[in-house]
Amino acid sequence: MDVTARFSASCSVSRSTTVAPAKAFVGSTADLNRRTAIAASKVTFTTRAETEAPAAPAKYTLKKNLKGPDRNRSRRYLSIQDISPGRKTEVEPLDAISMMLKTATAGFDEKAELHARLALDPKYSDQQLRTTVTLPAGTGNEVKVAVLCQGDNEAIAREAGADFAGSEDLINDIAGGMMDFDILIATPDMMPKVARLGRQLGPRGLMPNPKAGTVNTDVAAAIKEFKMGKVEYRTDKQGIVHLAFGRTSFSAEDLLKNLKAIQDSIDVNRPSGCKGVYWKSLYICSTMGPSFKVNLASLQGEALSE
Repeated sequence: MDVTARFSASCSVSRSTTVAPAKAFVGSTADLNRRTAIAASKVTFTTRAETEAPAAPAKYTLKKNLKGPDRNRSRRYLSIQDISPGRKTEVEPLDAISMMLKTATAGFDEKAELHARLALDPKYSDQQLRTTVTLPAGTGNEVKVAVLCQGDNEAIAREAGADFAGSEDLINDIAGGMMDFDILIATPDMMPKVARLGRQLGPRGLMPNPKAGTVNTDVAAAIKEFKMGKVEYRTDKQGIVHLAFGRTSFSAEDLLKNLKAIQDSIDVNRPSGCKGVYWKSLYICSTMGPSFKVNLASLQGEALSE
């Protein structure tokens, strides 16, 4: 028997068998049925970015004969380049916010960010800045609050709108990896038990702290404040405060109220060890947009309207 005959005899598939063409990979039968049902019903989905993002700007016509770094710039960068007066030019607060909103052309609802450089050296204890501020127009985020308490405070916390409330059971859940919350509030009597959660909470900045207002005997008031827009801020190692003060979907007036509230809070909580000039610079920007230098004197003289 020759080689060809041996191969034909050993092959389990007869010559008359027709092999179906390969299909695209499907994870499971349920996945295939789901895809087939969607294709049959012609369901269309609208993403969150499409519903909440501002209208797209007019189509930009690419300039010709670009020179220098502009030859490698994106169309979006070139389209907003003429709006920005430059990083070193001070702009009135409301004008800076209006220009920031014009340059927020990304395909999602960007954050409005504040970056304040202060004359502080955080390595000294009397030059550290860490506190909270309530934003009048809110943050634009849905905040999930967990409360560590016991006794009657558990029912009070749930009535006040807490997403999670408990004592030993909640501590065990957090120790097991449950981190589905943004703020953790604890009553003073629970702090000795919270100490063992340092490894889980510390790196995420969720450890309750009296300076941040997250160690509080009035549980209901604390929950209400954080739900309404209370945020914590602190200086980094270079003495700069980074903080989001709203969304680009906010109106310019609402963003100005939040910006003014943060500026007042930084001035009121000036550390005792800071001598001489306190503010060095104040910039605002959107998440994906250029920065604008705010005229600090005009902002400090601005009256905060309710």
